[in-house]
Amino acid sequence: MGDERVKIAVLGAGNFGTVIANIVAARGHRVALWLRDPSQCAALARDRENVRYLPGHPLAEGVEPTTDLPAAVAGARLVFVAVPSAALPAVAEHLGALLDPGTGLISTTKGLARDGFTLMSEVLAAACPQARIGVLSGPNLAEEIAQGHFTGTVIASAEAALCEEVQRRVHSRSFRVYSNSDRYGVELAGALKNIYALASGMAAALGAGENSRAMLLTRGLAEMSQFAVAKGANPLTLLGLAGVGDLMVTCSSPLSRNFQLGRAIGEGRSLEDAAAHLGKLAEGVNTVRSTWQEAQRLAVPMPICQGLHAILFEGRQLPEVLVRLMLAEQRDDVAVAWRQP
Repeated sequence: MGDERVKIAVLGAGNFGTVIANIVAARGHRVALWLRDPSQCAALARDRENVRYLPGHPLAEGVEPTTDLPAAVAGARLVFVAVPSAALPAVAEHLGALLDPGTGLISTTKGLARDGFTLMSEVLAAACPQARIGVLSGPNLAEEIAQGHFTGTVIASAEAALCEEVQRRVHSRSFRVYSNSDRYGVELAGALKNIYALASGMAAALGAGENSRAMLLTRGLAEMSQFAVAKGANPLTLLGLAGVGDLMVTCSSPLSRNFQLGRAIGEGRSLEDAAAHLGKLAEGVNTVRSTWQEAQRLAVPMPICQGLHAILFEGRQLPEVLVRLMLAEQRDDVAVAWRQP
């Protein structure tokens, strides 16, 4: 298929959706950037800039904002879904009747459905069985991507041809796209890391030292790995960009909403007050609830996730939970161990 110019749709005009639209358009493709809000769409078309979510970065030539979902996806070879997790199921329902067979449908949303332990790509696959499903995930802070900082991301799909096509359409000099066949593991890592970003924000608010934060991050990775294996993912996926890479940036960057929310709670705000202060509830809150329920069902020990659940949903105080975590049984350093055959 070479480097021919094609139509690509991006659903969701938040900061990451806007960045992806710009990257793809800069490679010469036509990009339909879909959003619900007519007034915001008119402002994007008029100003050629997403002042609300990505100020200071003009829309690339070839990006056309629209509120018409059927028109946006009609004839699109790839469709990137970058809407919030709460909105994704409704969008997926509409897409089921709109997509051509074989369309590449790529989820970039990091989170879980509100009911049960269901990942975003699973919601898309159920609603759009005719599509080729993939996941794009990694340490991808939109503002840094827009500024041209070198960034790595992962396209994950069981279909190697879909991974190759996304790499060809999306990569740029500073945005490097790597592939992985473990779609579930890549997406699971992107959802789980938000749990530990909340914890990291709380630790920062308490003035935790570098040793403490390093312990938190690595024990969080251990929890993620054990849970991922129990769910059937490849533990090596957690060592890549979508796992440890995303975990590192989300647990340390003030640009992370989950880190910000955790910090606000660590400073003494209630969950409701912290969410109101930030303007929205971070994805990690629902992820804590769903993951802890699933961990109990699978009998996977996740003491950090359990502690966060106690703080967010059981009325426990942060100092009390912190002491309980520090005095907990010391388990194996690396529970998912390699054994020589």
